[in-house]
Amino acid sequence: MERSLLRREVAPFLLMFASLVAAAILGDWLLHAFNLVWIGRWLGIPGTLLILLSLLYSLRKRKLITAGSPKFYLSLHEALTWQGTLLVVIHAGVHFNAVLPWLAMIAMLVAFASGLTGQFLFERGRRHLAEKADLYRRRGLPPHEIEREVFWDATTLDAMAKWRKVHFPITLAVAVLSLGHVVAVLMFWNWS
Repeated sequence: MERSLLRREVAPFLLMFASLVAAAILGDWLLHAFNLVWIGRWLGIPGTLLILLSLLYSLRKRKLITAGSPKFYLSLHEALTWQGTLLVVIHAGVHFNAVLPWLAMIAMLVAFASGLTGQFLFERGRRHLAEKADLYRRRGLPPHEIEREVFWDATTLDAMAKWRKVHFPITLAVAVLSLGHVVAVLMFWNWS
C-alpha cells in the first residue's frame, strides 16, 4: 500500500521548514566566520522588501491585479517569502537584545509555517486522500470499509485544513511587530 499521508506530505513539509532554519544557521555562521557580521544587520531590509513583494499574490487573488495567472503569483509568493524569511532570520541571528524582535521573529516563523502548511500540505493531502479512496473504490470495497481505511489520513487532512484561520492573523501580527521593530530602530538609532 502507498505511504501514509503523514510520511508522504508532513515529513517533506518539516524538511522544508528545517531547510530554512539550517540555511539561516549556516548563513549566520558564515557571516561570523568571515567577520562579516555587519552585513547581517542590513539583511533585514532586502528580506522585508522580498516579503512585501510576495504580497502581490494576495492582490492577484483578490483581483486587484488582473494581469498574469494566479499560479504564477502563488509560485512567486512562495519563493519570495522563503528567501525574504531567510534573510530576516539571518538578520536577527541569535543576537536579540529586546522583546520586540523576539516576538516579531517568532510570529514570522509561525506565519511561514502556516503558509507552508497551505502550500505544501493541504492541496497535496486532499489529492492523496482522493486517490487513496478512489483506489479502494476500484478494488470494490464498500463505502464503510473505505471510510475506515482512510480514517487517519482524513483526520490528518482535517487538522491541516485549519491553516487558513491561522495564516492571515499571524501574518498581520508579523506586520505589526515588524513595523514596531523598524520604528524602534529609527527612534533609537545613533544618527550622529
